[in-house]
Amino acid sequence: MRYREKPMLARYLTAATLARVGDEMVAFTLVLLVLDRTDSAALAGLTGAAYALPAIVTGPLLGAWLDRTQYRRTALALNQAVLGAVMVAMLAVVGHSPHWVTPALAALAGTTLPLVSGGFTSMLPSLVPAERLPRANSLEAASFGAATITGPAAAATIAAAVSVEAAVVVIAMTATLSILAIGRLPALPAARGSQEPFLASVIAGLTHLARTPRLRASTVTTTLLMGVIGMLLITLPLHMASLGMPRSTAGYLWTALELGSVTTALLLGRFQTRWRPEHVVMLSVAAYGLAFTAWPLASSFAVLVVLAAATGLLEGPMLPAMFAARQVYSPLALQGRVSTTAASLRVGAAALGQAAAGLLVPAIGTHTALLLIAAGLVAASALGYASSHSREVAHAG
Repeated sequence: MRYREKPMLARYLTAATLARVGDEMVAFTLVLLVLDRTDSAALAGLTGAAYALPAIVTGPLLGAWLDRTQYRRTALALNQAVLGAVMVAMLAVVGHSPHWVTPALAALAGTTLPLVSGGFTSMLPSLVPAERLPRANSLEAASFGAATITGPAAAATIAAAVSVEAAVVVIAMTATLSILAIGRLPALPAARGSQEPFLASVIAGLTHLARTPRLRASTVTTTLLMGVIGMLLITLPLHMASLGMPRSTAGYLWTALELGSVTTALLLGRFQTRWRPEHVVMLSVAAYGLAFTAWPLASSFAVLVVLAAATGLLEGPMLPAMFAARQVYSPLALQGRVSTTAASLRVGAAALGQAAAGLLVPAIGTHTALLLIAAGLVAASALGYASSHSREVAHAG
């Protein structure tokens, strides 16, 4: 079993990372495509929001279904097939059809979005022995980080060197490769208790998230974090003009952020078991926010890249700790529901952040927006802490 464990984990990480690379390219590429073709920050924010908002509804439903089915691989592959088809369709409609068509297509692609993060992550406790989960969580965080490093950087490079349309085509190709990799994953059995009525199963996952204080603290913090990151997704391309750089170079800032994040996620992963995971989440997010206060002071793009890498170092411990909180405070039978529901909340929050930024940032300016982002991250940590000390309606799992 131990001998086969590493190849299986390698297959898992290959499939998950390929899917996430495409997903990380999508949000940034959609913003560039809409801005380039329509020059409308509001439409760019609305399109990004439309891609993510359906996850708020579909995440709990998909999670409950994943816990009951043997067809996880099929679901993950279909998600990628839909994404590839929608991105190709975007080439025909953005800037050449009524504005509502673009966010409508984005919403179609976003319907199964929680599968990219939560759907994959929920498989880990079934693939890896419990004593190996801390290391697997660090590698899972590295998978997310590698995708976030590669995705925006690839989108920025392809858009600058070729065209934003070429970046869209690469997303479709990445989705196709991920389908092939997903086919090599094992078929996992349905969780015990899967005969529970479907609606009751959905409610059980939501209730567990809401009523487990330590898990709730991590979930509140990381959900609000993503709302702020949604604002950053719109702010950075617009901020490039103040540094005399094209909008596409914002992708390299995301790369620098994630290089720092992956570094500390891998180096510190084995030490994180010394502290409660929700405490690591809250402290990392607060430190991440404080680092952003220096961003408006950067006088050149090169300085901002260095700041981004340093800021990412502070965020790194957050992601493995978030995975650990879900695993430690949730039984195996709830892993699918907890992972996809939490992922849907994060994606939905990012969508709202993008939509708000599309309207707000042009009015207040990018320097003020960066300070607002810093304050929002610190507030996310504080609210997460407050939620862990609110009335406990059930003891932690």
